[in-house]
Order: sequence, then C-alpha cells, then structure tokens
Amino acid sequence: MYVQAPFRPVVSAARDALRDTFGESRMTGAYLYGSVPRGTARPGRSDLDLLVALRAEPTERDRADARRLDVELDARFEQIDGSGTLLSGRDRLLSDLERYDLGWFVACLCTPLLGEDLAPLLPAYRPTSLLARETNGDLALFLPRWRAEIRSTAPERLPRLQRRISRHLVRTGFTLVMPRWNGWTSDLAEMAKAFAGYYPEWAAHMRAAATAAYEPTGELGALYTVTEELGPWLAGEYTRVHGIKKPRP
Repeated sequence: MYVQAPFRPVVSAARDALRDTFGESRMTGAYLYGSVPRGTARPGRSDLDLLVALRAEPTERDRADARRLDVELDARFEQIDGSGTLLSGRDRLLSDLERYDLGWFVACLCTPLLGEDLAPLLPAYRPTSLLARETNGDLALFLPRWRAEIRSTAPERLPRLQRRISRHLVRTGFTLVMPRWNGWTSDLAEMAKAFAGYYPEWAAHMRAAATAAYEPTGELGALYTVTEELGPWLAGEYTRVHGIKKPRP
C-alpha cells in the first residue's frame, strides 16, 4: 500500500473511526480500496473507499453508523470528495455464493487496514469467465435504478452519482474482457484501455466514462449517454459472453 502524504491523516482517522464505531465486538477487519491505497488519489477530487467485515450480517444500526462515519470523514478532510463504507458479514464474504464476487474483491483488490485479513482463507483466483460473470453479470439490474436516481438527485449531488455510475460501468467493461486480457487491475484508465483493445467501436464511450469517474461534471447528457447507450449495450454483451450472475438472496 502506498498512501500519498496528503491522505495519510485521512487513513489514520478512518482507522481510528472504524475501531471506535464498530470495535472488535462487531468488526473482524477492515480494508481500503480504490485510488487512496493505490497511490493515485487526487486531493480534493478523490473519495475514500472502505470495506468492513462484520461478525454478523449488517443491521440497520451498522448501516446508520457507517453513514455517520462517512459524513464525518468527508466533513473533516478537504482532501477527499466523499467517503463510502461497504459492509458485509464475514461469513458472507467467505461463502460459496460470494467466492467469485466479494471474496475475489477482498482477496485481489482490497488492502488490509486493520484486524483480520480474509485473503489467506480465499482461493487463488484466475481471470476466468466464471469470475467475470459473478463479479459484474448483473449490470442490467442497475440500469433502471440509476435512471431513477438521476431523476431524483439534486443537481449539486449529480457529480458524485456520475462518479459512482461511471466507475461501475468501467469496471464492468473491464471484467467483460478480463479473461481474454488474462489479468486484472484496479486502475480505471488501464481498464478502459484494455476494453478498447477488444471493442474499439465503444472505446470512446468507455474512455469518457473513465474520465467521468475521475472528474465528474454532473452533466445530464453524459449521464444519459451512460445509462441509455453504453450501459444497455454492455449489459447485453456481458450476458451474451459470460451469462447472468447468480441471484442473491
């Protein structure tokens, strides 16, 4: 993990806040992922991404505490543009159902921050079609949700929504070609480049999505391009190539 100097106080505060909020009685471990541990975060533009493994499945209290923690970190540090904390029960992360989704994410794309690291308990992964299907084979389910969010989100909050949607689209585009590319990366620009090598006709759309993931403008036209053009095509192509992700309970 390489955390740039401006973000070290943020990571230290996040570690303390997670420990104070959840403690050993509720949390087994926590991770960083995204640009901050990768060393590519940009002060004032990048957000902080956290994942917490809980002893039990998340409750409403857990989710409320995570939201409060995110709001406090965002307000306290101008270096970050938002904070997002994912929650999952430890047993779920290690389950057969999540082995090629959250399990892979933890083992291959997350950096341990505190507590137990579950990576040694997970398989040695390879970039297979099964892995691609189980990580992002449910894009079609997100498109109507995103359209509804765009309609209901206040204009000043659209850039953050655009960043989240764009990230998801770029990651899905990358995992579509991941078995052929024969590897993985957490760098969105590299993901878009890998995708372009197999789908040059959609390369400009994917590069634009990667740019929006780093520098979102919140423009409705760009959001609709993603949800009405790139997204529907990508969902259909993903199903054709890899199939549909197993439904979650």
